[in-house]
Amino acid sequence: MRVLLLEREQARYAELLRSAEPDLELLHDPAQAASCPVWLVQPDLAVPLLRQGLRPAWLQSTWAGITPLLASGLPRDYRLSRAVGIFGQPMAEYLLTYLLAHRRRLLARLASQVERRWDDRAPPSLRGCKLLIVGAGDIGTQVARLLAPFGVELRGIAARPRVIAPFAEVHGLDALAEQAAWADCVLNLLPDTPATRDLYDAALFAGMRADALFVNAGRGSAMVEADLLAALRGGRLAGAVIDVCREEPLPPGHPFWEAPNLLLSGHSAAPTDPAAMAELFLDNLRRYRSGQSLRGEVDFVRGY
Repeated sequence: MRVLLLEREQARYAELLRSAEPDLELLHDPAQAASCPVWLVQPDLAVPLLRQGLRPAWLQSTWAGITPLLASGLPRDYRLSRAVGIFGQPMAEYLLTYLLAHRRRLLARLASQVERRWDDRAPPSLRGCKLLIVGAGDIGTQVARLLAPFGVELRGIAARPRVIAPFAEVHGLDALAEQAAWADCVLNLLPDTPATRDLYDAALFAGMRADALFVNAGRGSAMVEADLLAALRGGRLAGAVIDVCREEPLPPGHPFWEAPNLLLSGHSAAPTDPAAMAELFLDNLRRYRSGQSLRGEVDFVRGY
């Protein structure tokens, strides 16, 4: 089978795939896209081909987010699957890094050291920390499972209320403000859809606890940047960790660079691991050949 492979790390992908499936014919020239029924591509490299009217029978995205492929004017009459099941551990490690830094007052202690001032304030444990994961899907649930042994109190937000282990409660999106007011830390993992844009606004930040941490590792469109800045500058929010922004890379003059108690992580929260992605693709390839549903198959109407 011919597979169009377009990825910035395509040499590594090619090595992994040829080792597992020597009979695959991997093509790297976009000019050969029309002859490939299957594409394994990162979304931004697929968009120019789709705009030319080309389309595969099935496109496997190497990203969890597939927003570029949903742009106006692009075809939607093909099967699309996004990367799933491979980001839970790196996302949990990311959150754990910044949550521990916040709880242990890492930056404040560094400042104390620079000032040669002894800081012996006792930090709170993660046990009992109230964590709200907004986007209790594949990644959010894996994050919850990995953090549960630390004794964190877990609640989630999903499209609708339902039971999902290990969350104590999972509420619908309409309960976001109420649940955010409960939390010590709010982690946003929502995809970019019309229903998720500008959710984190002045009203929501005003309802959060003044000692709470806000972490956005979903999409930049979910937060009103000016409202987040106002909350931080006014002391109405203890801190924010921002992995994703509306404009990336962040321009030099953006106020986030100098905002108080805000850390930028440069869209690095959960990078795609080629080995895990190749394994997912090969599993989906077997499903595709046998006519089964694909892991991470996208509903174009829902947008994920």
